[in-house]
Amino acid sequence: MSIPRLEYAPLSQNHRVEGFEVPSDEQPRIYTTDNLLAASEMDMLIMAAYRQVFNEQQMLDSHRQRFLESQLRAGQIMVRDFIRGLVLSDSFRRLTYDSNNNYRFVEICIQRILGRNVYSDREKLSWSIVLATKGLQGFIDDLLNADEYLSNFGYDTVPYQRRRILPQRTQGELPFARMARYGEHYRDKLPHLLRRIPTGIFEQFERFSLQTLLTRADWTTSFGLIGFFILVAFLLILFSEANNLIGG
Repeated sequence: MSIPRLEYAPLSQNHRVEGFEVPSDEQPRIYTTDNLLAASEMDMLIMAAYRQVFNEQQMLDSHRQRFLESQLRAGQIMVRDFIRGLVLSDSFRRLTYDSNNNYRFVEICIQRILGRNVYSDREKLSWSIVLATKGLQGFIDDLLNADEYLSNFGYDTVPYQRRRILPQRTQGELPFARMARYGEHYRDKLPHLLRRIPTGIFEQFERFSLQTLLTRADWTTSFGLIGFFILVAFLLILFSEANNLIGG
């Protein structure tokens, strides 16, 4: 018997309110197959889908799903199916799913698929249970089949960050594409690994300390280099004086 999804209360966030702003650069651009007139517009739609799912930091040629692209261009699949294929691809699994815990992965998928932030930790817990019980494919299918997704994007529209405009502010919320892909539990491991690699007198991310400098410095080598430069400077002075005497 499957575990019922934990209920959570939707918060009154910005994207749940209809806006009346004047169109500007802060407004999301909508890509849909409903009004495509040229092949170049399909290229832009496909790139928008990659940007939404992978974010600009991960948009590499090696991550392209060319078979899915050809199916979308031929009308064999819809935009929602294309989004499903990108999220279930090996590249997305390796870059996002394998490098995060379930809570962080759920947050990323809600941002990129539903176009909003999570309501609360209870929502993250609710979808994490779905991910744990149904697996990655079942979790993605539930997101794409949700009424929220279908009512906002349907079958033919690329998901986007909904209503970034905030009242009485000149700029909108931080775009999801600029948020870190790794969670804190994974990202915090990187500095610890780097600290083990000596980079000179001080190790990576170690704060400067005069006592540490005096203790760790190789003074024998340092004095040898200082003496060498003094000797070179002395010889240059003698050479200059000798030239002056000859010239005089």
